Amino acid sequence: MSRKAFNAEGAVAVGPYSHAVESGELVYLSGQTPIDSETEKLVAGDISAQTKQCFKNLFQVLSAAGLTPDDVVKVNVFLTDMGDFQAMNSVYAGQFSAPYPARTTIGVAALPLGAQVEIEMIARKS
Repeated sequence: MSRKAFNAEGAVAVGPYSHAVESGELVYLSGQTPIDSETEKLVAGDISAQTKQCFKNLFQVLSAAGLTPDDVVKVNVFLTDMGDFQAMNSVYAGQFSAPYPARTTIGVAALPLGAQVEIEMIARKS
């Protein structure tokens, strides 16, 4: 079986993976860390700035797949410090409209490149 993959300009891959892969009516987006595509380094700032950059990267991938935030059905958020939950959640709330996608938030020991947050999504083609 061949994969239909999507890669977006402005989203950086730090390993051998596609930004997104289509399977039937679902599109699975790889986790995005808060890497600024211009500098290819983590964006400077707190958890709010890092969360905004993750969504900027993810929404570029959605666009490359011909999708929008309204097509997202599931989000997984990984935080290195659950004390950052409220600040992340404040940024998150502005990214989608009701009814919101399903979501899981998981505390992890570490993320690539020292990121404080990584976010992945599943979207559905209409």
